[in-house]
Amino acid sequence: MTTLRLGSRGSQLALFQARLVAERIHAAGGPPCEIVVIKTSGDQLQEAPLSDIGGKRLFVKEIEDALLSGDIDLAVHSSKDMPAMLPDGLDVTAVLEREDPRDALVLPVSPGSRVQGPESPPRVGTGSVRRIAQLRQRFPTAEFSNVRGNVDTRLRKLDSGDYDLLVLAAAGLRRLGFGVRISVSVPIEECVPAPGQGIIAIETRIDDAATRAAVARVNNDDASHALTAERALVTALGGGCQMPIGGIAVPVGGSDLEMHAIVASLDGTRIIRYKKMGTQTEAAALGRQVGEDLLRQGAADILGELKNT
Repeated sequence: MTTLRLGSRGSQLALFQARLVAERIHAAGGPPCEIVVIKTSGDQLQEAPLSDIGGKRLFVKEIEDALLSGDIDLAVHSSKDMPAMLPDGLDVTAVLEREDPRDALVLPVSPGSRVQGPESPPRVGTGSVRRIAQLRQRFPTAEFSNVRGNVDTRLRKLDSGDYDLLVLAAAGLRRLGFGVRISVSVPIEECVPAPGQGIIAIETRIDDAATRAAVARVNNDDASHALTAERALVTALGGGCQMPIGGIAVPVGGSDLEMHAIVASLDGTRIIRYKKMGTQTEAAALGRQVGEDLLRQGAADILGELKNT
């Protein structure tokens, strides 16, 4: 094996992640990577809310198709974009260490430039139903509006006055050098992140032993156990990427995980929260148990209503 073909989206953040993975694999003694940019359905449909066009799987489908067909050897994703159930023949072989998993509130460079009357609701840019459901408690009068595009595009829209506030993943901002733009990092107790938020995942074909061996060298155990628990939670809840589900497993004491999870109604009036400790070696069981406990506490009713809307 002389070169690995690494599939990635072409966004600024996706390419940063792809280059980082390529550097790590090569530094660990693996072969160099050739980055293959693949345009996904999610990239082509830039204006519509994700919940209206099929959810975040639109950001991985074409890349996974290329992986299955052998056009690429590995794929790099933001793990929160990946569906809970992967196509037959593929799996997450390794993940990198987790960046800050929290959601971030970002104010414009020159706040107050918009003439705003006392009754004018703040315009908050986010298309995430999970964020909207939880942040309605902090911003009860806000108008939440969909915002799409690369991180720098979203920041330009904010600074030009299209929004009064943006909600973005802190991880993406920090990775691209925009950490200084973070006005407030929202505590996970107030806004539980999306499962997988802040983790870069490397996907391979199960039958490609050589690539899997090269990729496995860069795996971060803490992030891997956390992602296992979080993906098991989503599977137990039967939810997709655009359901108002939050879940994060935080490493504690070197061998344990503390899992925070929520299921919320779209309007944020009903939020069921749950927290449970478990061990890293039983991460999947922890995620499954938390999901089952949430369902027993009323999450089944909320999710059932959402699926019928």
